[in-house]
Amino acid sequence: MSAATACDTAYDGVGSIAAPLRAALSAASEDRIVYDLAGIEDGYRALLRELPGIDVRFALKACPVDEVLACLAGLGAGVDAAGPQELEQALRAGVPPARTHYGNTVKSDRDIAHAHRLGIRDFATDSLEDVRAVAAHAPGARVFCRLATSGDGALWGLSGKFGCPPADAVRVLETARELGLVPSGVSVHVGSQQMTADAWRAALDDIADVLTALGRRGIVLDRVNLGGGLPASGYLDRRGVLLVPPIDKIFAVLRDGMRELREAHGRHLGFVIEPGRHLVADHGAIRAHVARLAGRRGRDGERQYWLYLSCGKFNGLYELDALRYRLVFPTFPTFPAFPADRGTERVPAVVAGPTCDSDDAYCHDHTLTDVPRDLASGDPVWILSCGAYATSYTTQGFNGFAPLPYEAWGR
Repeated sequence: MSAATACDTAYDGVGSIAAPLRAALSAASEDRIVYDLAGIEDGYRALLRELPGIDVRFALKACPVDEVLACLAGLGAGVDAAGPQELEQALRAGVPPARTHYGNTVKSDRDIAHAHRLGIRDFATDSLEDVRAVAAHAPGARVFCRLATSGDGALWGLSGKFGCPPADAVRVLETARELGLVPSGVSVHVGSQQMTADAWRAALDDIADVLTALGRRGIVLDRVNLGGGLPASGYLDRRGVLLVPPIDKIFAVLRDGMRELREAHGRHLGFVIEPGRHLVADHGAIRAHVARLAGRRGRDGERQYWLYLSCGKFNGLYELDALRYRLVFPTFPTFPAFPADRGTERVPAVVAGPTCDSDDAYCHDHTLTDVPRDLASGDPVWILSCGAYATSYTTQGFNGFAPLPYEAWGR
């Protein structure tokens, strides 16, 4: 695919952006992240329609923004927290401890004890060492064991650090019972931005095997946690082509799997899901600005354009190693126009952030992005589908570029 062809899908017209985001971006005179709370609410309700009866635990790590958390908590969502600070944030927002779980399998004795003092009673685990620590520092707690998955089909597989094989999960949950804990459930995470339905099908098969093996040992679990991984729909791949996840097929596989597990293991079985980016990514955007559009010659002597933005890998766009974001140039509302003589002249450019780190750039595979030739320093740039991880991964000021402030817009 040529650079020009790849870039044709890189832009939305200004009018296609959701009205609250468009209003927030238009009103911003300085760089910031903006969130559309109405869009997040609509996405939450749509998820419940697709998966009736499921309990939602928002993966707070994806967007630890109080206004977003309060919005989802008000709709009935709980929280999947990765550490004590997230647990405290959830409780401050009014999420009941019963709807808040410590979903990280990596935790110290001190953090387990602190979570228990906060009233948390649900803990993820995936090893005998961890389950013994939970028994010692959170006596009587409920535990759910995370199964390992391959991560195939996801932009971020998450397959090495977490989870255990089905046979080990059985031993972990047996040990939990022996230590006075409540073996409550099993969980999976099929990888972040999972682009296939097959990943969940394979995970559901592993869950069924574990439930069967536990049943033979007299252990009846009360829930299955389907984890995170539900994709967003507004990203571009590294070539600049829109990523189109098979979301309808994914939901169909999940519904079928839930039905099959209940039929085989009891109608009492409850289901939990932990969406993060699926709920927030496409309902957040960054208002950035052009630092410079510069033409430079490389070592091969060829001239190449670079578009340097005020926002990059270290202050909002950390995930650009694996994906690209759609850009809108509101100063040129009809861009891109075809053919070029009917609209703004375009030039192919490498899009990069403002720091002196060479990894702070969109283009690691030489796919260029078409941008308006007449861009000037200070022109606004809207970066779409930035609602997930833009605030989480940002540094405290690499090269002195501070984290972006944010605004949350309601209905």
